[in-house]
Amino acid sequence: MPDSQPQPPRKPDGDAVGPPPHGGGALVLCGARLADGRTVDVRLSNGRIEAVGTAGSLVPGPRVDLCGYLLLPAPAEPHAHCDTALTADIGGPVSYAVEDVQRRTTEAALLQLGHGATALRSHVRIGDVQGLRSLEAVLQARRALRGLTDLTAVAVPRLLTGAAGADGLAMLRDAVKMGASVVGGCPDLDPDPTGYAEAVLDIAAEHGCAVDLHTDGDDPARLARLAAMAGGLRPGVTLGPCGGLARLPREPATRAAEQLAAAGVTVVCLPQGDCCASGPQRGRVSTCAPVRLLRAAGVEVAAGSGALRDAANPVGRGDPLEAAFLLASRGELRPEEAYAAVSDRARAAMGLPEVRVEAGFPAELLAVRGSGVAGMLSLAYSRLVVHEGRVVARTSAVREFRDSRAMVALDLPRQSSRGGGEPG
Repeated sequence: MPDSQPQPPRKPDGDAVGPPPHGGGALVLCGARLADGRTVDVRLSNGRIEAVGTAGSLVPGPRVDLCGYLLLPAPAEPHAHCDTALTADIGGPVSYAVEDVQRRTTEAALLQLGHGATALRSHVRIGDVQGLRSLEAVLQARRALRGLTDLTAVAVPRLLTGAAGADGLAMLRDAVKMGASVVGGCPDLDPDPTGYAEAVLDIAAEHGCAVDLHTDGDDPARLARLAAMAGGLRPGVTLGPCGGLARLPREPATRAAEQLAAAGVTVVCLPQGDCCASGPQRGRVSTCAPVRLLRAAGVEVAAGSGALRDAANPVGRGDPLEAAFLLASRGELRPEEAYAAVSDRARAAMGLPEVRVEAGFPAELLAVRGSGVAGMLSLAYSRLVVHEGRVVARTSAVREFRDSRAMVALDLPRQSSRGGGEPG
């Protein structure tokens, strides 16, 4: 029954709702509905999907009852800023001490894990007064979160060209040696945007790193140069949020999209809002990249959450399903395509293995109460998250109403109360 209908309270039935025993023990997800309408049991073992069968067909053991839930490949978050997350309400200066950044990163990663994202790519500022401390903190959080979620770090220097950029170049190389597996930054904020992009691409080629660059995408000539430089680079180049493409006339925007597609560049859009808080973009009304235009040109498009309650965006849930909801509600994508943008396409942008609810694939799964993707995106309250074959997060929503004639007529659950008939 979807969350749009109140749920009667249930007593524990003895089924396992947490992780299976350590050592790769099997776990069966029972009675889950798939996006194609089938109701199945799914057995997980050693971090992978071992078997998918009709409901009731798999051997009993530790199990989770997913009757009434839709089972899908888990989302991934391709564009987070965990080092600055959750700082919007801080009264004074934001601390970048290692312990404070590690705490914020851990809290933000767990918040997004609870929403279903079992992998997270966080852009981390390096240089200036904090040096490499923020990166050190994010890497410490990554180690502490192992087994719960996969956290990777993108090293983001401020400047890379001219005399002022020499320190940034050295620090970017040091960041890769420390454990940053992706190199990036914002060419738009460097006096020489093309030189900045060239420097990042050179370091990526030297160390075999992926590239993830911030750009507004409002300069077609700059995008064309970037596409020409990025073509063929492996393991790949990602750009985002590219909201400026939506403000361009259609013809130059289409031409830029075709150049990005020819170069194999992936675009990560941010439907929930931009993540720029400095430079010429500060204060600009946020726009989302033109997803339909990009896809029509052949560009691979993923969606991320961006800023999470920091100087760039004072609000934010860090919820990939909200990003998918916005893409669908604005007519950019059909609901199934919108969900793929935060799951399949996001995982591909991050270089992660493909996930399907089929035997042999990684057991990275999200179960959401609902019967279909559109309804699930509308009211995705109750969720169960599986990472490496183990249940790592569970959120349960209960909706009740005060007694009334309407409740009697619709047979809705009554709200519990304490003396005097007041709500409990």
